[in-house]
Amino acid sequence: MLFIRRSFQITLLISCLSLFSLSADAQKSQLPVQEIWQRDYQPFRIAGNLYYVGTYDLACYLIITPQGHILINTGLEDSAPMIKKHVEALGFKFTDIKILLMTHAHYDHAGAMAAIKKMTGAKLMVEEGDAPVMADGGNSDFIFGGRGALFESVKADKVLHNKESIKLGDAQITVLHHPGHTKGACSFLFDVKDDKRSYRVLIANMPTVLSETKLAGMPAYPNVGKDYAHTLTAMKDIKFDIWLASHASQFDLHKKRKDGDAYNPETFFDQKGYDAELADLQKAYEKRLAEK
Repeated sequence: MLFIRRSFQITLLISCLSLFSLSADAQKSQLPVQEIWQRDYQPFRIAGNLYYVGTYDLACYLIITPQGHILINTGLEDSAPMIKKHVEALGFKFTDIKILLMTHAHYDHAGAMAAIKKMTGAKLMVEEGDAPVMADGGNSDFIFGGRGALFESVKADKVLHNKESIKLGDAQITVLHHPGHTKGACSFLFDVKDDKRSYRVLIANMPTVLSETKLAGMPAYPNVGKDYAHTLTAMKDIKFDIWLASHASQFDLHKKRKDGDAYNPETFFDQKGYDAELADLQKAYEKRLAEK
């Protein structure tokens, strides 16, 4: 009888754990995932020591230095093997990644941070507004949160602030806090260099207003509308040679470049495209503001 009781208890425990696992998977499965977010894409050199190592649409960037490398964004939670493959295909060691950064703490850009941190031992640096979201796996996100962890949680090794500089080897990156899309959304401004010249690069977190966002204010983010207004204004004054973004579609990667194209940083000289994208986002913001 004791054996039967213990067997029943063990079976019940396994069933409960299975239900918990299924519940977590169900939560994640409710999140929208586009096919182009998971589609493989050939990694390539953008300019100087800057490389594209993301998927077809989820942009991830690798900055190479003699003292180690910096990875910006990781894509979805299951993207780690693909990013590793891309880094190694370019001839670099995955374990030489020393710093992990993100444009914002959404599941489609920071989902694999925990996995890649474990694989590389890199230090994770997160803007202060998004650090709590990473620490609870997205549960405190003001749009997608409240349903449990959406990706593997991971604690920041360093909390970043506006205008702070991140240094590794000969790389120096300036953090630009551009809140709205998330509380800790940020862009990155830095220089890269090849044998011809140097390039000022902006990896821009474009301030897209999600359909669920209420610009008049939300309980978890009362100042969201004001933050969007600040960001839209601040982003108009940035000087750069090359601009990139969190999604390849935002900076028209696939219109500008095809697989196998020769190295040409000027492909991404596109002030006009940047200005047009910001103008569209400004109009979308004003339209949503009028609807409140």
